[in-house]
Amino acid sequence: MEIIQPIEKSIAFIFAICYLYQFFYTFYMLFSNEKLRTVENFKMNKFGIIIAARNEQNVIGHLIDSLHNQTYPKELLKIFIIADNCTDNTAQVCAEKGAIVYERFNDKLVGKGYALDYLFKDLIEKNDDCDGYIIFDADNLVEKNYIVEMNKTFNLGYKAITSYRNSKNYGTNWVSAGYSLWFLRESKYLNNARMRLNTSCAISGTGFCLNKQTVLDNEGWPFHLLTEDIEFSIDTVVKGGKIGYCADACVFDEQPITFAQSWKQRLRWSKGFYQVLGKYGTSLVKNIFSRHFSFSSFDMLMTIFPAIFLTVLSILLNFTKIIYGAINKDESTMFVDGITSLGQFIALGYLLLFFVGFITTITEWREINTSTFKKLIYMFTFPFFILTYIPISITAIFKKVEWVPIEHTIVTTIDQFQEK
Repeated sequence: MEIIQPIEKSIAFIFAICYLYQFFYTFYMLFSNEKLRTVENFKMNKFGIIIAARNEQNVIGHLIDSLHNQTYPKELLKIFIIADNCTDNTAQVCAEKGAIVYERFNDKLVGKGYALDYLFKDLIEKNDDCDGYIIFDADNLVEKNYIVEMNKTFNLGYKAITSYRNSKNYGTNWVSAGYSLWFLRESKYLNNARMRLNTSCAISGTGFCLNKQTVLDNEGWPFHLLTEDIEFSIDTVVKGGKIGYCADACVFDEQPITFAQSWKQRLRWSKGFYQVLGKYGTSLVKNIFSRHFSFSSFDMLMTIFPAIFLTVLSILLNFTKIIYGAINKDESTMFVDGITSLGQFIALGYLLLFFVGFITTITEWREINTSTFKKLIYMFTFPFFILTYIPISITAIFKKVEWVPIEHTIVTTIDQFQEK
């Protein structure tokens, strides 16, 4: 059993190598006053707004209204809707609000990635005149200056741009708050730090913009793994491209509110990360150890690397010590050491995750739309939400996972939401 201690030290070392840089990101953002680059005489670009929707008649109209209320010149915006396998009135609602509607029916190739590819291929064939395309989910709402701010960053020449992702339903319960806090942290302490340090950001599901040339280079949207957003991000980095971030463009997203919904969604995400690692892992490692070290490749590899395996291995090692010490009376100290070590590991994990939630909550306090009590209490439940990834990630290894839609039920306008 002497081999356990060096294994534990090795795991701790690997954890440090993999994730300490993200804590550097956090402290950098807390203490850095560096301003992002801007373009003084920027071009007013023409944007296509793309929304892939499946049975979203209850919420999509409010997103379109928030897009119509943008301060950006109306003549430079076109709204495209992909009513994907809809059985409700989504297409009709969107058409009545002036959107250009595409209806797609394909029960074999299902999911947002296939819907985007369907539309992009048609736009390429028709030689669409937009300079870029901004992608939203049907349940989103956007602030009125969203496209004005995105346009400023767009003019810096990035392949793609992501934005600040906030939540419509932070205060519903610990599940929605867990998601919301994670995405706020991702925006503030990952993508914002990456942008300031001039490395590549990563898009995350919704609220991102693609340069038209990026669409042309990819001949549409050929990203069809279960997590097509991270697949695109890593594909871009592997090819030497860079994704930017716009901190002043805010999109509000609806989060799942039941653990059953959350389990299904995060199971898909976990499986998708395994798929992306299998497809791009070797290329990322080559970029890291190439003559010209790619920090973006290292960052993206750590993003998809299944840290859960290290966590589970640490837990199993401690249980091994506990069981071995209980069976062998001469090794009773190992039993105590196992109990102590496991307790310390769990406590440290909780404290580190609490720190992440605490820092994000405090710095983004004004952006979180819920009561003071809920802001405080959900800092303490946040670590438990993240730790539920352990059984989810393990299940994803063995279970076949397919894309399934998440029902959206929060019907509100951007004005009503911001008045709360």
